[in-house]
Amino acid sequence: MLFVLLASVNHLAGHQLILFRRAGDLDPANVRFMVAANRWWRNLGGSASVLGALLIVVFGLPALDRAVPVSKQAAASATRHEIAGGVSLIPPVGALISKRTRSDAEEGTALFLIGPARYVVAVSRFEGDLPAASTRLRDKIQNMRGYQVTAGETPVMTASGLSGRAGTFTAPGRVGRYAAYLAPGHLIEVTVTGSESDLRMALERVDESMATIAYGGEQK
Repeated sequence: MLFVLLASVNHLAGHQLILFRRAGDLDPANVRFMVAANRWWRNLGGSASVLGALLIVVFGLPALDRAVPVSKQAAASATRHEIAGGVSLIPPVGALISKRTRSDAEEGTALFLIGPARYVVAVSRFEGDLPAASTRLRDKIQNMRGYQVTAGETPVMTASGLSGRAGTFTAPGRVGRYAAYLAPGHLIEVTVTGSESDLRMALERVDESMATIAYGGEQK
């Protein structure tokens, strides 16, 4: 035998709550009312879902965004940064300072990020000439697995007059450029790595930064 369950929330005004009556005993007017009431409650439930989603977007997402930890990387200012041993530079525009280390006052390293490209400047004690400085950096690069210097070197010079030599290399999935500069009693080693597209986007800013490398009172 067929039974129909009829129910309303808080008993809709003017209508009696009917439970488990046989379908054949139902008044057609009651049936039409129950169908309409059921549709009304479904529409109300859908509206509540939309309102709930809107409230999550307006109030929930900003709170979630504030809860995400801030990266330890810091935006590099356009002011001069000392690496070590009196050697300093102005970072590339828009770069992040990812890491800075110093073994002592005379030796240190700074890693800057320009998008995915990595720009590393290292300063160490050195008493040799420029060819020896360039050979030392080139050997470091080629001793890393998968790295290979790809072309001859070209002379370079910073705006403050520090002389150097520059070249290019390849690495697994990456390409790079390097430069070795001499400062009094110090070697400045510069490497830039990234994908070909990343490097193309970063090189102009990196070249501008490299031109600002200076030693002591020679800063410009």
